Amino acid sequence: MANGKKTKKKLFIFGGLGLLVVVILLLVVFGGDKENIVNVQTEKVEKRTITQVVSATGKINPVYQVMISAEATGEIVYLGVKEGDVVRKGQLLVRIKPDIYEAQRNNSAARLEQSKASLSSTKAQLDKVESDYKRVQGLFQKKLASDSELEASKAIYLQTLGSYESQKSFVVQSEAALKESNETLNKTYVYAPMNGTISKLSVELAQRVLGSNFSPGTEILTVADLSQMEARVDVDENDVVLVSVGDEAKVKVDAFGDKEFKGKVTQIGNSAVSKGLGTQDEVVNFEVRVLIDDPGKQLRPGMSCDADVKTETKANVLAVPIQSVTARMDKPMMKEPEGEGGDMAAQEVKPKNGKANKAKEVVFITKDNKAKMIEVKTGISDDTYIEIQSGLSGGEDVVSGPYRAISKELEEGTKISLQSKRSGDKEKK
Repeated sequence: MANGKKTKKKLFIFGGLGLLVVVILLLVVFGGDKENIVNVQTEKVEKRTITQVVSATGKINPVYQVMISAEATGEIVYLGVKEGDVVRKGQLLVRIKPDIYEAQRNNSAARLEQSKASLSSTKAQLDKVESDYKRVQGLFQKKLASDSELEASKAIYLQTLGSYESQKSFVVQSEAALKESNETLNKTYVYAPMNGTISKLSVELAQRVLGSNFSPGTEILTVADLSQMEARVDVDENDVVLVSVGDEAKVKVDAFGDKEFKGKVTQIGNSAVSKGLGTQDEVVNFEVRVLIDDPGKQLRPGMSCDADVKTETKANVLAVPIQSVTARMDKPMMKEPEGEGGDMAAQEVKPKNGKANKAKEVVFITKDNKAKMIEVKTGISDDTYIEIQSGLSGGEDVVSGPYRAISKELEEGTKISLQSKRSGDKEKK
C-alpha cells in the first residue's frame, strides 16, 4: 500500500515537470515568432518659416572708451573726478606734481637764451670780419694788398662763418630741448580726451605714479561713452562662417533677466581666440561685436550677456522636427562563403572605388503601420525644426519621437505603433 502511494506521488511530480517543460517549449516557439513593435509619435511634414540662429556668450562694453596711463612720474596732487562722473572733452582730471619738470623747463629756457646771445655776438663778429675781407679784396684788386694779406683775411672770415653756423645749430638744439621740456611738463596735466563717463578710476590722491615714453605707465583711469554700448561675444569657429556684418541679433543681459536688447553685428574678428591651447579642452572662438540699438542708461561695462544672431531666414520651406533627422550607414554587402564545405564565414564586399561608406541623413515616415526610411538633404535649422531640401514632398507623417527609436531601433520595414499623435502647429513659425 505504501509502495503504491509512493509510485502515485512520483507520477504526479514527473507529470508536473513534463507539463512545465511543454509550456516553456510552447512559449519559446510561439514567443520567438512574435514581431518587435516600436511605439512612436509622428508629425505632419509642413511648410514653415525657419530662422537660423547662432548663439554666443560674452560681455557688454562701450563702443568708445579710452584708458589713460601716466606719461609723467610723480605724486598726484590733484584728482578732480571720481568713478561714475560725467566729464567733457578737455576737462582737467588729474595733476601730477610738476616741480622737477618745471625746473627742467626753466633750465632749457635759460640755455636757449644763452645760445641766442652767443649767436648774436658771433653774428656781429662775422659782420666785421666779412667787411674786412671785402676791403682786402678791393685793395688786392688795386694791387695795394699782397696775396698773404688776402689769404689771411679769407681764413679769418671762413673761421668766423663756421663759428656762426655752429652757434645757429646750438640755438636749434636749445629750442628743441625747451619744446621737449614743455611737452613733458604738459604731461603732468591729464585732460579728458572725449565726452563720457569715468568708468574706472585706478588711483587715489597723493598716490605716486610712474610714467614712460616707451611703455605704458601706471593706469590712471578709463573714460567711456556709455551712450553707445556693444556686446562682444565669442562665436565658435564652426558658426562664425554663418555670421555676417549687418545680421540682426537679440542680446540678453544676465542682470536684466528675460529683457531683450536688439542690435546688429558691426564687426567680426579675423584672429582666433584660443582657450586651453594644446589640451583636450582646446576651444577656438572668434570675437563678434553687436551694437545695441537702445542701451538706455542701465547697461554697465563688464556685464555678462548672451546673444542670438539671426544669420539666415527662409520662408515657406518644408521642415521636420530636428530630432526626426538621424544618420544611418549603408549596410555592407556580404558575399557567399567560398569552398565546397561552405564552412567559411561570409566576407564583406568593399565598394569598387575603395571608399568607406559614409553616413547619410534619413527620416522615417509611416506607411501601412511600418517605418519607411527616406534619405533627405537638409538645410538651415532653428531650435525646433530643420529644413528639408529634398527627399520629402510634404504631407507625410514623419516619426518625431522618441529619440531612442529614431536613432537606434527603427529600420526599413519595422512595425510601429502610434502613440499620441502630434499634429503640426497651426501657426507656422
